[in-house]
Parts: sequence; C-alpha cells; structure tokens
Amino acid sequence: MTAATASPIATAPAPRRRRRQAFRNSRDAWLLTLPALIPVVLFSVYPLVQGILLGFTDAKAGLNQVVTFNGVDNYTRLAGNELFWNSFRIGLVWAFGVTILQFLAALGLSLLLNMNLRFRGLARTLALVPWAIPPVIIAIMWRLMLNPSYGPVNEGLRAVGLPGDINWLGSFATALPAVIVVGVWAGMPQTTITLLAGLQNVPTELHEAAAIDGSSTWQRFWHVTLPALRPIIIAITTLDLIWNFNSFALVFVLTAGGPGGQTMLPMLFAYNEAFRYGNFGYAAAMGNVMVIVIAIFLFLYLRSQARSRLS
Repeated sequence: MTAATASPIATAPAPRRRRRQAFRNSRDAWLLTLPALIPVVLFSVYPLVQGILLGFTDAKAGLNQVVTFNGVDNYTRLAGNELFWNSFRIGLVWAFGVTILQFLAALGLSLLLNMNLRFRGLARTLALVPWAIPPVIIAIMWRLMLNPSYGPVNEGLRAVGLPGDINWLGSFATALPAVIVVGVWAGMPQTTITLLAGLQNVPTELHEAAAIDGSSTWQRFWHVTLPALRPIIIAITTLDLIWNFNSFALVFVLTAGGPGGQTMLPMLFAYNEAFRYGNFGYAAAMGNVMVIVIAIFLFLYLRSQARSRLS
C-alpha cells in the first residue's frame, strides 16, 4: 500500500532527478546573467554581426540606396588594393613598435616605483596622469609640443644648439616615429600599473635566497623577477597589441594619416573609405579583415593563458 501511494518524485530514478536539478541550476544561472548579457548582445554582438554581413554587400552612403549582396567581390577588390595593405603594414609597425617600447618603458618605471623611495605614493599617482587624459586631448597637447615653429620640443633643441626646425608630424621621415612616441606615452600607465602589481606579488623570500647565494641584482632580475612576471607580461603585451592595433582617435587628431599616408593606420583607411567616400560595404570588408587579425591575437593570448595555467 505504501509503495503504491508513494509520490512519483520519490520513486523517480536518480539520474532523472539529477538532470532536472541541473536544468533548474542552468536556468537560474541564465536568468541571473540575463541583465548583463542583454546589453552585450545589443551593443557588441549585434553590431559585430551586422558589420560582418555588411562586408558582403555593396552598401553605399545616400538616401534610398538599394543594398545588394555581392558575395566576395569586396574582398577580391581588397586583395588588390595596395594602399590598404600598405596601411596594414604601417598599422603592424605602429602596433608592435608602440607595444614593445611601451612595455620596456613601463617595466623600467614599475621597477623604479616598486623601490622604497621618498614620495613614492605621489610618483605612482603622477604615473597615472596620461591614463586619465582622453586621447583627443593628448593628441592636441602633443601637436602643440611638436609644433615646428613654437613647440617646446624644438625650442629645447635650439636651446642646446641642435637643429630646432624639425616638422615632427609633417615630415615623411619623422611622422611615424613621432606618433609612436606619443602612443607610448599615452598607453604606458596601464602597463606600468599592471607590472607594478605583479612585482608586488613576487615573494621577497626568493630575492633574499638568491642574494644569499651570491646572485647580482641583474641575475635576480633575470632569473627571479622576470619568470615570476611571465604570465602578466604575456597578458598585458597581448592586450596592448590589440588595443594599439585598434587605435584611431590619437593618430586621427595628430596627423589624420598624413603626411602622404605615412601614418595611415588600417582603422583610418577604413574610416575614410566609409565616411569620406561613402563605400560602407567596402569599408566593412576592411573591418572584417581587421577582426580576423585581432581574433588571431586573441587566440594566441588565450592559448598562452591556458598553457600558463596548466604549467
């Protein structure tokens, strides 16, 4: 009698109960993440998908324009566009140049800020100042500093007897190096703070043991500090590379891609194609190529992170 009147839930097989519980947990998890997921889908995923689809059309600026699917015509045309691939080369030089110099400068500054110096707190605060300034303001400030007639940089060169009439942003030879220097200055704070946080997590016992063994300062840095910072270095340099490759506002205000396309980054090239010439579909195809490059960088970053966790 008792067995006949037992509830179905009590007699349900254990695997079925576990599946129901797992479904409830999954449903609750989705409901909790939904408020954060909706803005991501609306403002990130949806525009990305629309941009990818736009790259396979002949969309142009103007009212009542008929948009038609043209397959890979944009990419076939893009493959023969030497100007775009030249801008791609410049973008890689810019991204790698800024990232490498940014890392080296930030590593030196973080080592300095990690020392027991007077006014260390003030110095750490001042190191964050470029991070707090919008890229457009940074670009305007550096345009004034690099002005060939009255800029402080040329004034300083003239004061020490060096040629002080260099057109830093208008010369073919100096435009890209000057823009790279500005990019390093603008992006160094976040790299510095990240490396400084990593340095503070390196156990002092390791340095003390190495010092007792007779290791020099350079040997302790090379064999103790750098290996401990390796996961952080991989993470921040990969992210910096992605951010720098995506850079737009800083270079746009500094040079707008000039002189003669010497600082024409891929983002600027695609921007001009879309908003100066009105070829939205063609510009979207350029954007898709850049998305692929960024996805490769991101894949390498995630793979390195997975390897560091396993090791």
